[in-house]
Amino acid sequence: MTESMNEYYACPGPATDPGPHAALYQTLPAGVSQVVRAVQGLQVHVFWLPAYKINPPQARRDAEVNLRPVQRRLSRLLELDPAPLKVRRPLERRLIGNCRDFSVMTVSILKARGIPARARCGFGTYFMPGHFEDHWVVEYWNQGLGRWVMLDSQLDAVQRRALHLDFDPLDMPPGKFITGGRAWLMCRREGANPDAFGIFQYKGWDFVRGDLLRDVLALNNLEVLPWDFWPAMATPVVDLSPNELARLDYLAGLTCGGPGALGQADFEAVRQAYEDWPEAHVPGEWFE
Repeated sequence: MTESMNEYYACPGPATDPGPHAALYQTLPAGVSQVVRAVQGLQVHVFWLPAYKINPPQARRDAEVNLRPVQRRLSRLLELDPAPLKVRRPLERRLIGNCRDFSVMTVSILKARGIPARARCGFGTYFMPGHFEDHWVVEYWNQGLGRWVMLDSQLDAVQRRALHLDFDPLDMPPGKFITGGRAWLMCRREGANPDAFGIFQYKGWDFVRGDLLRDVLALNNLEVLPWDFWPAMATPVVDLSPNELARLDYLAGLTCGGPGALGQADFEAVRQAYEDWPEAHVPGEWFE
């Protein structure tokens, strides 16, 4: 655990490694805002399809949103359209994904540029008033500013207009996105209603715990799918022992906060906590 936090997040993990497609990134522009725009031209969000007036077959939607590693997503993207990645695809030839997929591809490209970057799992406050929507975003190290910057790479012009955003999604202020750990502590210690956190009919304590654990994995360079399930999630939160709840409280404390709140000590601790908890580990074949 002697590796610095920035060194660690500059290296790809199993989900963000482009593998044989690494050379494709060389055609992309270097700036972060241009990378985000490029990612938006390669993918379309499965829940926003009506806003773009396209209706792909359900079988295609199901198949593409279940592609975990970036290299498999890139392979499918090239099947749809073999053009260089700098070329914005027509909507019907964009890869179907979700917020996790926009974040993971952005992180993958930034890492390939040598820019420390990590996906974060939690809840967006800007989709529905009074509701914390299940969501993923990106944090990257901005050398010029000397700080971690949080951005939402999903929000293109269509979505920004629909949501009437009052902030810059490329440099999000604190409070717009709530990490899974922060949401857990809001519910545990501040009286927040866990049923206000989720998506569609899925909400409550188990959902909040799930986003906390997904964020812990993402901080360990393991970005799972939003609906993945593994042993650490098996016992309902209402049935957890005091020691099990204390473990989650501890993890939440390490991971919560606004952009860049995770320091070197917390980074080392959250990696060690993951290593020491076998039930939190996910199958390696998920990323093959």
